[in-house]
This record gives sequence, C-alpha cells and structure tokens, in this order.
Amino acid sequence: MTWSIVVPYRLEAVETYLYSVSGEKMEKISLAPVFAIPVRKDLIRRAFLSAFTARLQPKGRDPLAGKRTTARSWGVGRGMARVPRIPSGRAAFISFARGGHRAFPPRPDRKIHEMINKKEMALAIASALAATARKEFVVARGHVFTVDTLPVVIEDGIEDNITKSKEARELLKKLGLWQDVVRAQRRIRIRAGKGKMRGRRYVEPKSILFVISSSEKPFRKAVENFPGVDIVTPELLSILHLAPGGVPGRLTVFTKSALMLVSKKFEVITP
Repeated sequence: MTWSIVVPYRLEAVETYLYSVSGEKMEKISLAPVFAIPVRKDLIRRAFLSAFTARLQPKGRDPLAGKRTTARSWGVGRGMARVPRIPSGRAAFISFARGGHRAFPPRPDRKIHEMINKKEMALAIASALAATARKEFVVARGHVFTVDTLPVVIEDGIEDNITKSKEARELLKKLGLWQDVVRAQRRIRIRAGKGKMRGRRYVEPKSILFVISSSEKPFRKAVENFPGVDIVTPELLSILHLAPGGVPGRLTVFTKSALMLVSKKFEVITP
C-alpha cells in the first residue's frame, strides 16, 4: 500500500553514503523525498500512544468480587459504625474491610486504545523516517556514533554474506556504530517497582534499528542478540520501531533494497 503525503513547498534533497559489506564508502546516493519532510513531534507522540495502547490487554475485576456476603448494616442505636456486618459483628463488603470489594477497580470495558486516523498514522511514520536522517534528532535520543551521514545505507550483500555475530560486530565497528550497542549493554538495569516480579525484571535501552528486505536472511540471526537492537522489514516498519517512547530519531541502518521499498511506500507530492 502506498501513502501520498502532500507538502505545500519544495523540499531540499537529502543525501547519504552507500556502504559496502566491508564497511567502506561506495558512492553518494540521494534519499527519497520522504526523508526531507518536516518532523512533527506532536504527531509522532500521538501515533506512538495509539500503537502502544493498541497492544494493551484489557483487564478488570469480577463485578461481584468482595460482594458475595450476607453482611448488612445493623442500623443506629448500637454505638457502632453503620457499616455492613456479618452476624459475628465483623465488618464486611465495604472497601476498607478485610475481604471487601475494591473501591474503584479496573474495568474490562474501559477504553484504553487511543484511536488515530490512518492518514495521520502514515504521516507520523513518514515524519519519524525523516527524523532518522537528521543528526540532531538522533543525538538527542542519546545514540552514540561516528558515521558522517544518516541514515546508514548498506548494499544488499550484507544480508547473505554476514552470518555470524563476530562479522556483524566488525562491520559495525568499521561503520562507527558499535559504541551505541556498547552504550545499550552498559545501561541494562533492574526495573524499579513490582514489574521485576512479573517477567520484566530488566530494562534494556534501544540501540540500532536494522531495516532489511526479508526476515529470513542470515544477517538477522547475526545481529538479533545484540543489546537494544531491533530488526524489521519494510512491510512491518511501525512508529514503535522508529520512535520508541514517542521520541523520534532512532539510529537506523537500511539495506539498499529495503530503503527502496520504504521509499515506494511513501509518496511525497510537492508543487
């Protein structure tokens, strides 16, 4: 599916380098106009919240939880609080009694998904793509790199020729991107709060995003275990990948064929 984005003025051409499998510069290439559109932080944030809340599973209490009791108030004239009581005199049913119902429990019918229009989501993804080509946004996210231009584009041979993590590490070192993986590894820490008892004990920062043409390529297995690294195809590329936490400027590496597929997906119309 192709999305058309209308920009009421001319855009400046954005250029970057094409790198070989050995990490050397091959030629200078021009990026698609989608990488030159303005970065809309407000729209990116809203689109991220929509995509993030769409993944949340609704939860709620049993409507009768804490209410299955014969407790009734004894009325006035006994010198006692007029709360529901069982025959022994112990308070029940109320929210501040042991075993009572919760005051304002979560409801399964609560609306937790923030809706967004399809064209707004498309514009947000295109805007997040443009942020990957702007060094100031990538630096502001905290990424560490020494490469000259962004995003990093590598020839397609990387997907088949690099099959081991050792080879991928050497390539990232030559490109000047390995320090960002080291940064993510050093920042892995234990989560604060009860989440560490619920299967999400550690917090891992986001590092490099690899956009490749197919998830079946050997290169995927070579980099998938690096700290903070994500691998995605152009068909599944979303705002969650490009702007984690709703903050644009993810350090991104494209293969040449994947970049062409992304460029075809977003058509920019200018005067």
